[in-house]
Amino acid sequence: MNLRFICAENVANFTEFVKAFSQFGSEMVELAHLTGDRQNDLKGERRRAQMAAARQILERSTMMLLTSSKACLRHPDCDTARENRDAVFTQMRRAMNLIHFVVKDGVIPELAAAAASVDTHYSRRNHRQGNYSLYHSGITNRISHVDWRVQDYDQCLTAHNAIKRFEDLVEMSRMSLCGGSYRERLISAFDSLVERTQDFTDSAYTTHEHREKILLLCDRAKLELNQLLRIGVCLDEAGSTAPTEDFEASIVQTIRGSNELKHQLKITALDHADELFKLTDEMDTVNRLKNSALSGDHDRLEEYAEYFSEHSEHVQEVCKLLHNVATNETLQITSKITESSLRVYGPQFLNACHTLCIYPNSKIAKENLEVFIDVWISLYSDVHQLSKEIGELLRGADRFHQLSLPRQSRPPKSVSIQGPSTFIPGSSNPQFKVTPLDTEEQEKIAKTGIEMKNVTSEMDTEAEKWPDSEDNDIVRRAKTMSQLAFLMYQFTRGEGELNTTQDLFTQAEFFAEEANKFYKVVRHFTYQVPSGPLKKELLEHLDKVPTFVQQLQFTVKNSTVGKAATFTKVDNVIQETKNLMTFVTKTVNSCLTCSSTYNLDMGAVRARSRTLSPSGRYGEDDGAYDGGSGMGSKGGTASSDPNI
Repeated sequence: MNLRFICAENVANFTEFVKAFSQFGSEMVELAHLTGDRQNDLKGERRRAQMAAARQILERSTMMLLTSSKACLRHPDCDTARENRDAVFTQMRRAMNLIHFVVKDGVIPELAAAAASVDTHYSRRNHRQGNYSLYHSGITNRISHVDWRVQDYDQCLTAHNAIKRFEDLVEMSRMSLCGGSYRERLISAFDSLVERTQDFTDSAYTTHEHREKILLLCDRAKLELNQLLRIGVCLDEAGSTAPTEDFEASIVQTIRGSNELKHQLKITALDHADELFKLTDEMDTVNRLKNSALSGDHDRLEEYAEYFSEHSEHVQEVCKLLHNVATNETLQITSKITESSLRVYGPQFLNACHTLCIYPNSKIAKENLEVFIDVWISLYSDVHQLSKEIGELLRGADRFHQLSLPRQSRPPKSVSIQGPSTFIPGSSNPQFKVTPLDTEEQEKIAKTGIEMKNVTSEMDTEAEKWPDSEDNDIVRRAKTMSQLAFLMYQFTRGEGELNTTQDLFTQAEFFAEEANKFYKVVRHFTYQVPSGPLKKELLEHLDKVPTFVQQLQFTVKNSTVGKAATFTKVDNVIQETKNLMTFVTKTVNSCLTCSSTYNLDMGAVRARSRTLSPSGRYGEDDGAYDGGSGMGSKGGTASSDPNI
């Protein structure tokens, strides 16, 4: 593919070009099919987004490659036509580098060096007449130095992610009490957060009001962090091993400060976008440039090009700020690559206009401009769509802040818990009332949630050690449980999809059911394990699972009346989930040890579980135990039997 690409780039006449482009086009079609299949197979959201972005770049670039190459061959002495073609080749190389990066799962492709060499074409400028020449040359030189590195799209260095990392570290400080090196980590995370906000404060399009609010909230968050660190130093000097009330209160205040800053950044980004799309008629701007080029009016083209340049920078700024507040990896990657494309194709659209202005009767130059117009309009529409999608997500997140469990971004007195005030046995519609949680209750639930998150992270680490996890029921069940537990952890922070305590209890029931299915699958795996110490250890961990399943189910089914009872139930559900997850993690670790030691085939676990089933009908979702006891089928051999 790369060889055909180089051949298409280095053709010297139309005959060679038609032949090279025909062969290159056939391979591009094949690549499109292969990458489409690969995109569907990718499991991670980040990799799927990267592949989708790369495929979109190639799709849009194919027609531009055709018209820009034809224009370059028709007008070989035209610098702007050559720059059009070189820019398209560069973008296509970058897209293929990104595909390599995704396929190799994060390995930087060697093709990056080749792409860098193409960028040097941008610096080749001949003298032009008039102010337009100097102005436009400056734009092209800036574009030539755009640092487009595929690894940057893997890091997602955004304000949203920086704030999230900072808040996670603040919450984890309950364990470390901000001692020693942990203080440096907190300070470093806060500095990164402030650095990300500079995209907002340094933007020429940010209003004075928004800029002042962001700077003020950064200062306030810094004050709260310094207070937290001072209390941590005092605890460290006193040799304390548990957080004090002042320390817990400082954590809440620090989280609240960062949340207020995050909210202000969202408002600023969305206001930027609203202003852009309300005040701009994109087609009118584009048509003015097109008509000026068609008429060969250099002076008018200069005037409109200067306006378009400012407009293009505004669109890029909006895209950058939306990237900073995007809350998921798909939107973060899409917005980042869209911004990069805007930086490249804004000036190239002007180049296409300039080529047509020089050759107003050239059908090829006109065709080339039409294609670049289509690409620019598509990119502008992408930014508009990103604005809508990110805005909907952010407004949805803001609504969650007004729901039940602890929300660190609000004062403790406004936080509430939703629990049933009356419950009629057999009724599926209990009556609910909302009552506030005090600070101590919030902190207790948040601390339990952090502990559960740590166990969940350990589970994810163990699961990643397994090869071919898609066909491995043990890992698949464990990952499902980890995802369910993570949603419950988010609930303790006032985030995620679980909005009320009833949602939490329902989630806990699903978690218990998955634990039942996990237990059955591992039971059948133990049939493959030879007797010995490893099998004994595995069974010791596994036998704890039904006990904790039963305790969790009992806790969930226990009816409550009043705020205190509901709070206790929430705390117990989180605690029981954490305990169950702990032994699931230990069980998975033991399974891994047995599998590697005895070279067992994990791909056969699902088929074996069906074959050995007493009922002969174990399916993928048929794993719940009768009576909710968390025990296996009746009449079977006990898992603690060493002769299994």
